[in-house]
Amino acid sequence: MTDETIDEIMGATYRALCKHGYASLRMQDIADESTKSKATLHYYYDSKHDLLCAFLDYLYDSFAERIAEPTGEDPIEELTALLDYLLTPRDENTHQQFQTAILEIKAQGPYDETFREKLTKFDRLMHDRIEGVLREGVESGHFAADVDPDCTAEFLVTVLNGARSRYVAVEYPLDGTRRMLWQYVESSLLADGNGREVVAE
Repeated sequence: MTDETIDEIMGATYRALCKHGYASLRMQDIADESTKSKATLHYYYDSKHDLLCAFLDYLYDSFAERIAEPTGEDPIEELTALLDYLLTPRDENTHQQFQTAILEIKAQGPYDETFREKLTKFDRLMHDRIEGVLREGVESGHFAADVDPDCTAEFLVTVLNGARSRYVAVEYPLDGTRRMLWQYVESSLLADGNGREVVAE
């Protein structure tokens, strides 16, 4: 399968999930969003489950690429920019619908080992990226010496996941969580002498 075909099928899967959600999604719905027939989709993927597993892998690769590069001049700027990115909807027109579908998939995690393994990869990726920034900041003196990068990263990932799930489930705005995270960074993570005004955009 060519990269062009993969991109088309994954784009169609995204659009179909936005329109139909996870539970009622059919292979035909995905075919309707692409130039490929349902039979062609089944040629590449045995079932909707197989296609969605491939879709999660596709999302993971894209997500890993987007958060890999440093986004600030020092670890403080890098951390706040990373947290801001993770709390900012990508596409206002479809973000709510897509994240609702992803929340449905996450709800299958306790019952579906393959989904659970793939979702765990996202979780660990966020943790490891944040932990790396924190560790660099402790070593450079930007963050306090007593900051535990691993435990702090676990805490921040938990907050991020909870905030995004709450945003989808009850439409709770993300701005309040963003402001509190900035206050947490300012009051609990920065080393003496590194205080600065951290303002969410």
